[in-house]
Amino acid sequence: MLYIVSTPIGNLKDITLRAIETLKKVDLIAAEDTRHTRILTKEYDIDTPLTSYFEHNKLKKADSILKGLKQGKNIALVTDAGTPGISDPGFHLIRLAQQHDIPMTVIPGPAAVIAGLTLSGLPCHRFVFEGFLPVKPSARRKKLEEMKEEKGTMVFYESPYRLMKALRDIKDVLGDPLVVCTREITKKFEEVKRGSASDLMKHFSAGKVRGEIVLLVNLSIVD
Repeated sequence: MLYIVSTPIGNLKDITLRAIETLKKVDLIAAEDTRHTRILTKEYDIDTPLTSYFEHNKLKKADSILKGLKQGKNIALVTDAGTPGISDPGFHLIRLAQQHDIPMTVIPGPAAVIAGLTLSGLPCHRFVFEGFLPVKPSARRKKLEEMKEEKGTMVFYESPYRLMKALRDIKDVLGDPLVVCTREITKKFEEVKRGSASDLMKHFSAGKVRGEIVLLVNLSIVD
């Protein structure tokens, strides 16, 4: 059985009882970053062996994990934070397991996209999740151009190192719309900043930006 296990996006106490139970009983945990996951396993006295499974080894390592599943092993798939398969290489392994008729189940839990939506105060009945915006400026602006007619709330993940560039392009391409930036969700320095893209640029230009970021944009809402 392949277990798709959601883990905390920040606060370690957000793990579910079922997730702890599952991670303890499986034969192996496939983790995006074993160093990161060891913090979680140490916290909950989980001594299950770990193996790395990340973007740059996913093809080779997925074959090895699949082999173990076919041999009857129970394996848990986890990402660094949140739910596997959402903007991470877990999707490849899940599809591969499906193609080989490997039984699987999901242990639901935190996802930054949902937490960000909940905190934003923007309409949640219709939204589109785009993952990370492209790194290259031309590709990023093209992606935003394609979304100029979007009526629902748009949700993006963003790196603190590219936040200012993303806000600048959102302002230029989408007409300085209302943006909500959620940062460090569930952690000590959690922040929710709401305003025009220009306002957020001024706010975040005051100092170094840290932490994981969820950006939300809705072109239909005006403060």
